Amino acid sequence: MPLRGFEWCLALALLCFGCGGGGSLRGHVYEDGEATYRVGPPGSAWQRIELSQNDLAWHDPSTHAIIQVNATCDPFRDVPLTSLTNHLLIGFTDRERVSSDTVRLDGREALRTHVLASLDGVPRALLLYVLKKDECTYDFALIAPPDSYREAEPSFERFVGGFTTVTP
Repeated sequence: MPLRGFEWCLALALLCFGCGGGGSLRGHVYEDGEATYRVGPPGSAWQRIELSQNDLAWHDPSTHAIIQVNATCDPFRDVPLTSLTNHLLIGFTDRERVSSDTVRLDGREALRTHVLASLDGVPRALLLYVLKKDECTYDFALIAPPDSYREAEPSFERFVGGFTTVTP
């Protein structure tokens, strides 16, 4: 099913979230030349979409939300989680940070950040997770219209909650 105009804006915004793509998904395990990891199932309402600069992304037509995950591995990159999160917000304006908390994810410290912002004048609610583990940075994003954010959030939390790195 083709994405509507504002959903394309969201998909294009995901392109700035990092470099990835080119891997394969078997079940819930993603593998490419950089990283291998497992994610939780996003749920039956979510349809997988291909975005060339992201490892994995899904769209839920009922909430008009997008979820994505991406891994970037670089043994010489040691950037603080707050800076990595701010990088994910490039292109968004009128930012209001609702919350920012340190949480445990796959045995490591991760930064969970909820932000209200606009993309090309369109209001969005974002929930971001950023994690560094074994020379890789993993970023997860939920981007949704503010009125359907709470409906999409549980699926995203299950998706992120199922994350583990996998040794090939």
